[in-house]
Amino acid sequence: MMKATSALAALAVLAGLASPAPASAAEALVIEPVTIQDRKAVFAQVESVDELAARARIGGTVADLSVDEGDTVETGEKLAVVTDEKLALQMQALDARIRSLEAELAQGRTDLNRAEQLRRQGVIPQARLDEARTRVQVLSRNVESVKAERSVIEEQASQGAVLAPAGGRVLTVPVQSGSVVMPGETIATIAADRYILRMELPERHARFLDEGDTVLVGPRGLEENPAEAELRRGTVTQVYPRLTQGRVVADVQVDGLGDFFVGERVLVYVPTGERQTFVVPADYLTTQWGLTFAKLADGTRIVVQPGRDVDGGVEILSGLKPGDEVVAP
Repeated sequence: MMKATSALAALAVLAGLASPAPASAAEALVIEPVTIQDRKAVFAQVESVDELAARARIGGTVADLSVDEGDTVETGEKLAVVTDEKLALQMQALDARIRSLEAELAQGRTDLNRAEQLRRQGVIPQARLDEARTRVQVLSRNVESVKAERSVIEEQASQGAVLAPAGGRVLTVPVQSGSVVMPGETIATIAADRYILRMELPERHARFLDEGDTVLVGPRGLEENPAEAELRRGTVTQVYPRLTQGRVVADVQVDGLGDFFVGERVLVYVPTGERQTFVVPADYLTTQWGLTFAKLADGTRIVVQPGRDVDGGVEILSGLKPGDEVVAP
C-alpha cells in the first residue's frame, strides 16, 4: 500500500512539471491600437551657420598665400599677404622728405640761436629774430606732417595682411600667389565651426513642422533603412516663413557634424502627422522561411506583416486585430 501511494505521488509531481507554466498568461500582450508619429525621409544638406569671406583691404599682388581648401584656421590667423609696390615707393619718398626737412630744421635752429645772440648785442632788428623763429616753427610742423603721412602709408601697407574673420574650415580660395586683387576682393571663404542640417519639405508637410520638433537623423552614406541605434535625434531650430518652389525650408541642430563635408547630404526623418497602428515588441516575433510569425495566447502561430521600427517595438501592418493576445515564443 505504501509503495502504491509513493508511486501516485511521483506521478503527480511529474504531471505538475509537464503542465504549461501559468507565467505565460502573465506575459500575454493584448493588442490595442496606439498612436504613432508618421515620418517621412527627406534629404538635408550640411551647411555652415555662417560663411564668412576673408577679403583684401588694399589692392595689390598676393605675395604669400598660406591656406588651401579644407584647411582649418583660427580667428585672426594670417591667410595671405597683399603687397603694393607703390606703397613702398611712397614710403621711400616720404623718408627722403623727412630727412631733408630735418636737415633744414637743424639749420633753422642754428640760425635762430645765432639771431638771438645778435639781437642781444643789438646787431639785428627784432623782425629778423621773429623771422628766424617762425621758420623753425614752420619746419617743425612740416616734419610732423610728413611723418603723419608716412604713418598713413605704413598703416595701409600693414593692412595687406588678410586675416581669418572666424575660426573654421576654408571652403574656397579663388586666388593664387601672384594674383592681382582689388580692395574688397575675396581671398578665402570660411565656414564657421558651427554646422546645421538644412532640409526642404513639400508644401503639404509644412503645417506639421514646428520649431522644437524632434527629428531622426540617419548615418553618413545615405543608407535608406538604418537600424534604430544608428539614428540620432536632432531638433528643428528654425522654420523659414517663405515657401520656395512649393517647399518649406527648415534648419536642424544635431551633434556630431564637425567632420562632415559642407554640402554633404544626410537622410532626415521628419514627423508628417499621426496615425493609429499596432505595435508589438521585437522579441514577440520570430522569422522562419522568410515569414514573420506571432504566437497567440492559445498557442496558434499566425503570419504578420511587420513595418518599420518604432518606439516600443515593431509596427504590425497586418495579421493582428484588436483584442488579440500575443505571447513571447
